[in-house]
Amino acid sequence: MIVVELVIVFTVTLGLSGLRSLVSLLDSLLRPEPLADQQVALNVPQADVQLLDLVRQLLSAAQLFAWGALGLYLLWRAGIRLRAIGLDRSRPGKDLLGGAGLAALIGIPGLAFYFLARAVGANLTVLPSTLDDTWWRPIVLTVAAAANAWAEEVLVVGYLITRLRQLGRHENASLVIAAVLRGSYHLYQGFGGFLGNVVMGLVFGRVWQRTNRLWPLVIAHTLLDVVAFVGYALLRGAVSWLP
Repeated sequence: MIVVELVIVFTVTLGLSGLRSLVSLLDSLLRPEPLADQQVALNVPQADVQLLDLVRQLLSAAQLFAWGALGLYLLWRAGIRLRAIGLDRSRPGKDLLGGAGLAALIGIPGLAFYFLARAVGANLTVLPSTLDDTWWRPIVLTVAAAANAWAEEVLVVGYLITRLRQLGRHENASLVIAAVLRGSYHLYQGFGGFLGNVVMGLVFGRVWQRTNRLWPLVIAHTLLDVVAFVGYALLRGAVSWLP
């Protein structure tokens, strides 16, 4: 039943995203121009009318929040409480500091690795946001960052590794499976996006396995995406090294 549940959950969530990303990468590789000369945007306009665009952006974020909630609900139905995976509110200060430190540990080397991968032609040029300059853009990008962090860390770390433990998988094997899954749905960015997120998955997964605290991962991921999404939107056109 656990195996069937895992197949269903990831078929309708991040596993399917991984397959779509693989197809997207294959399409990019078959184009005549090199990967580094191609672009992929993460947060794009979804409607011509600004109000409708705002609504659709929020609906996309709501879907991601619901994906994470699905994983938590299934664990709860199995008798696993939020405290067991580190989503309780017992230590907010330490979780916040841990998340900030983890974001710094991953963010700075991750940015350098992205530029290296792009320079050697192993990655597309990633545009974190192409949203129009509206009053709600920073709000939507922040919500999107939190939604991405919630869905990924809850499903790929808290939910998946817990279920793999119940199936008797070794901690190292579970860690690798979760990390490769995380990398798979970033394949649309190129090989650099895949490898960078696999490394991130290994670090995040091991931190959770050792501390049993999921909040620092969610906080760190949110901070990373907020800096990428909002920072790019504010700096694009103002600095020469940003596409």
